[in-house]
Amino acid sequence: MPLGITVVDYGMGNLRSVARAVEHAAQGRARVEVSDRARAIGQADRIVLPGQGAMRDCMAELHARRLIDPIRECLGRKPVLGICMGLQVLFEFSEEDPDTEGFGYLKGDSVRLDPGIDASGSPVRKIPHIGWNRVRQARIGSGAGASAVHPLWRGIADDERFYFAHSYRVRPKDPDLVAGVCEYGGEFAAAVAAERLFAVQFHPEKSQRAGLALLTNFIDWTGEI
Repeated sequence: MPLGITVVDYGMGNLRSVARAVEHAAQGRARVEVSDRARAIGQADRIVLPGQGAMRDCMAELHARRLIDPIRECLGRKPVLGICMGLQVLFEFSEEDPDTEGFGYLKGDSVRLDPGIDASGSPVRKIPHIGWNRVRQARIGSGAGASAVHPLWRGIADDERFYFAHSYRVRPKDPDLVAGVCEYGGEFAAAVAAERLFAVQFHPEKSQRAGLALLTNFIDWTGEI
């Protein structure tokens, strides 16, 4: 019986593009559904939480559709892939909307990327950060206890390029959560991993071969590290 994968629909982001990319990666091994129904989320074997925009708007839509609790119940229990805002909402809050609470599943926040200022007072870097950038894979854990890189990087070269479109970056309080880093006006977390959770700032569905490989690894992933 094929796996059931639900792409959470809360009206934010290019959901159909994400669903098509997951279907392509599945090669018939999974049934992919875009849904805002709690039942579909609860019964799925895998959850994809995408999103674009501001945390305030995303959390408002999630509350309006009564999806907060169904998603919370999946975290730590089944494989979940967060994409872009689907990464940021997992943290406690964002500098952009400090009065809006995120899920708080991961401790930390999101802050605006630094554009930098040159001698004339002009920004050095464009914000938002849009386009291709390299992601360096990080080992899970720290020190002598650090494990190999995360299973979702399997078959993907270190420093591979992925497609980004964002103005804010996450700051996990626990550095051991960081599974991948990127450079744009300083190093930032491009991927984080926790129990049965992998979340990325970039867009796998727009990242061609590397993105497809990551989605394939997610479909195959049981949640173990």
